[in-house]
Parts: sequence; structure tokens; C-alpha cells
Amino acid sequence: MVRKPPPRRRDARNRRLWTHAAPIVGIAAVAFAVGIVVGRGPDRAEHKLVTDYLRAWAHQDYSRMYSMLDPASRARVTQDAFTAAFQGAASTATIVSTTTGRIGKRHGDLVPVPVTLVTRLFGTLHRTLQLPLTGTGSSAHVRYSDRLLFPGLGPGEALTRHTTMAQRSTIFARDGTPLAQGPNRISPIPGVASQIVGTLGPIPPADVGLYQRLGYPPDAKVGLDGLERVFQQRLAGAPGGVLLGGSKVLASVSPAPGLSVTSTIDPRLEQAAIAAMANRYAGIVAMDPRTGELLALAGIAYSALQPPGSTFKIITATGALQAGIVKMSDTFPYATQALVGGVPLQNANGESCGGTFVQAFANSCNSVFAPLGAKLGGAKLVATAEKFGFNQPTGIAGAAESTIPSASDIGDDLAVGSSAIGQGLVQTTPLEMTDVAATIAMGGKRPIPTLQSGEKPRFVRVTSRHIAHLVQLLMIAVVRFGTGTVASIPGITIAGKTGTAELRNTVVPTGTTTTPGQPPPNSPLNTDSWFVGYGPVGHPRIVVGALFPAQGAGATTAAPAVRQVLAAALQHA
Repeated sequence: MVRKPPPRRRDARNRRLWTHAAPIVGIAAVAFAVGIVVGRGPDRAEHKLVTDYLRAWAHQDYSRMYSMLDPASRARVTQDAFTAAFQGAASTATIVSTTTGRIGKRHGDLVPVPVTLVTRLFGTLHRTLQLPLTGTGSSAHVRYSDRLLFPGLGPGEALTRHTTMAQRSTIFARDGTPLAQGPNRISPIPGVASQIVGTLGPIPPADVGLYQRLGYPPDAKVGLDGLERVFQQRLAGAPGGVLLGGSKVLASVSPAPGLSVTSTIDPRLEQAAIAAMANRYAGIVAMDPRTGELLALAGIAYSALQPPGSTFKIITATGALQAGIVKMSDTFPYATQALVGGVPLQNANGESCGGTFVQAFANSCNSVFAPLGAKLGGAKLVATAEKFGFNQPTGIAGAAESTIPSASDIGDDLAVGSSAIGQGLVQTTPLEMTDVAATIAMGGKRPIPTLQSGEKPRFVRVTSRHIAHLVQLLMIAVVRFGTGTVASIPGITIAGKTGTAELRNTVVPTGTTTTPGQPPPNSPLNTDSWFVGYGPVGHPRIVVGALFPAQGAGATTAAPAVRQVLAAALQHA
């Protein structure tokens, strides 16, 4: 019978065995860990390569992507061609964003990567990209192949897209009358529609990139101007099509019809504006100042830039009253001109005017407002004009942006004084000057113009209600006893401002002769005719602005036209 060792001796023996075995176990553990590191080393390096490449792809860092190609690929394709290929594929597939999932295990030369592509045309696509590699471990590189350009694209396969558009939707007037419907864009009121609807045509060269990204077919007809351009994407809907890799269908979607649009155009007021232009080259705008809705746009209402002449004095008066450099009771000497920066600036046709500030505004005295503008200074004059909407997009597609030189560029006192009376380099449209008048009508809040009926009105605070009230008093005086009396309507208080923008000198000094081939100084061809007006004062429902280029003084041409549209709006209500 074998006797068991005492417990103490057995414990001691175990301790000796573990003591001798410990170095062996430690060596084995280290060897196992080293084996893991060595075994996983290539996978780790390749994983980092793929991760970096995918991150660069998601950020469209094509230069970084190109740097990860193997030497043979870079010898085969230039960096410019590589970039163009990826940009072309993204444009064809209308890719907006790219995200990748968990990188798969390498099989041969390919690493599978789940990819989510958000596209404009085909929605969100979930695909697997097979990323080709050459080499192993730290020597691995990405191999250029067509399959890199889009998941599912095979070697030698081209990525192409065939797209179609749904039938264009209808544009309605605010009263529900169709302005443009069907493929031929017909209307039961063609005279009105022709003024505002605009035309369809081939994609303009400047917009090719935009419409490519949206998925439009190259031969698509798009809105070139008017309401067709303003509401282009809403009316056209979303294109449909098929994305092909060679002959394989990689994605497809049906075209989505557009949505009909009810515009703000009032056919009756549009017709009144057309009648007021009387087949003359002109632009007329009618706006509801309470909403910014454009009720009529006729002729060059927002497309042609011209110097605003004395209608700009609404802005100059606002800036001067805000700055406290003039009061309504201030008086000014009667004069035919004023020296600004040592240079004489004359009143229209050399007229003599002056008196109170109200009289100077009502009679549109350059001899008062040019020095006042210089005193206000370029910085404040430009800042005031920009609050009224100058140097800013209108928000209406196709509308020209009204401009005034920046405070740093506007120049000396003479340039500032000229700008203050709407001359110099100031350029604007009837739409902008109508909005200027609407700002005063609304107590200093500028309505943001809109052509879509039912939109929530938006306003920008330009000046205080008090300052706007003072400027409104000046504009009332214009119509009551100043240059704009022809715009008055019995029983309705109208506020307005004339503008006679000089296109060339209208006063020839004594002893000089006119330039051969030029019209005489008093010819209407020498001046643009402007007028803006609104009513009823206190409860404004309509603001109208008009421009008649090279057609005389504001009082003789534009003011009667504006009155005609105002009367159609106010006397019918």
C-alpha cells in the first residue's frame, strides 16, 4: 500500500513544478502572441489601405485616391483621367453622398465593401463594391479598374444612363385660369400668358452641369425665362430612367410628374399693365405690399437694368433722415445746380428749385439731394440701399440683381452725390424700385417678392416706422403738388416718386453745340422715365413701378402709366 505524502510536501512539490514550468508557459504565450501579430500583419495593413481609400472616395479626394494606386495602374491612367472618370460616374449616377459599411475579408484580389449611395435620380442604393488590390500587407495597393467607379460595374463595362421626363405640369393664374398647360403650353388668355409665362428651350450651356446632376436627359426642354424658369423644377418633376453597367440594369426609377403651380399673377392687372405700356418698350410691376405677391409683371419688369434716377431719392431721404443730417422743416436755397466735389451737378433741364425739404423732394431737386448724399457719405448710402435690396439676389429666378458700388469702390463726393440721385453706376429694375416703394408703404418693412400664391409673407426691417412715415409724407407731396401730380386719383391718397434718369447731358452750356448724331438736349431719348406709387396711403393694397427707357421724363411717360394700373386695382376693389 502506497502512503500518500503529507499535504505540506505535496504543496511544496506543486510549487516546484509550477516554478519550473512558468518560463515555458511564458515563452509559449509570447510565441502565440507573436504568431497572431505576424499572421494578422498583412490584414491590418490592407485594412488600413482600404479604409483610407474609401474615406478619400467619400470625400471626393481623387488626388489621395490616385496616390494609393499600384505603379502599373498609374502608368496606365493619368491623374486627370482618373479624376474625370470618377466625376463622370458620379454625374451619371447622380450621386449625392457615399457611405461604406464593414470591410469584408479579401478573396483573391478583391475586397468586398458594402456601400450606400444616395442619388438624386435613383434614390438610396445599397450595393457591394469589389475593391481590387495588388500585392499583400504593407506592399498592397489599389488596382485601377472600371469596377471601382460604381458597385456592380464589371471590367470593360461603361456606366450609362437613359432618362425621360414626365409631362410638364400646369401654371395657373391666381384666379385659377391656366396660363400654360399641356405639351404645347397653351392658355385661354394668350395675351396675358405671353407676357409672363416665358419659354421652354434646350438646356443653356451655363446650366448643363446643374441639370446633369439632377438627372435630366441632354435633350430636355427647360424654362428659359418667365414663370417657366421660376418654377422649373416644380413643374418638371423628377426625371426617371435606367442606370446601366454595360447591358446590365444597375438601377431604375419611373419619372415623377411635376406639381401644378398657382402663381400670384392677376390676369386683370396684368392686362392693365400691358395696356399701360401701349406697345412701348417698357417694364411694369404691380405688387401687393402686404404679402410681397407680384400681381403683374409686364415687359422688362425685372430683366433690364437702368439707372433709377430720382426714384432713388426715396433711399437717400431714408438714409439722411435716419442719420439725423436733415429735418423735414429744413430749407434750402433755390438753385439750378450745386457744386459737389468742385463739379456742378444740375437739376433736370436746368430747372431752379429749393425751399423746404418736403418741397425739394416733391420737385426732385438734384441741387439739394446730391450734396445731401455726399454729406451722408458712401458707407451709409450704400448700407441703406443694401437694406432696401440692392446688391442682393431677388429670390426670383432670372431677375437681374440691382447694384450700387460698394462703400470702398463708390469713389469721391461727386460719385456719392451722383449715386444719391440715382445716377453714376447705380443700376436697378422696376421690380426693385417697386419693392423700395412697398417698404415705405409697409412702415419700413421690405416685403420679399414672391410669384407663388399662398406663400407665407416674409419681411425684412429696413428702417423704423417713424422714418418710413416721414418718407411717405414726402412721397404724398410728390403726387399732391410736385412732379407726380398726374398720378393722383380722386378720392384716394396716392404716394409716389418720379424719376428722370439722364442717359446723356440734357443741359448744353450757352455757346456750345450738340454732338452730331446725338438727339438735342430736350429730346425724350436722353432720359429714362420712371415712376413708383402706391395707395391707398395708410392701408396700401397695391404698389406699381414702371420704367420706360429713353422715353422722356418720369412725369410725362411713366407716371400716367402707373396711374392707369393703380386705378384698375383700386377703383375696381
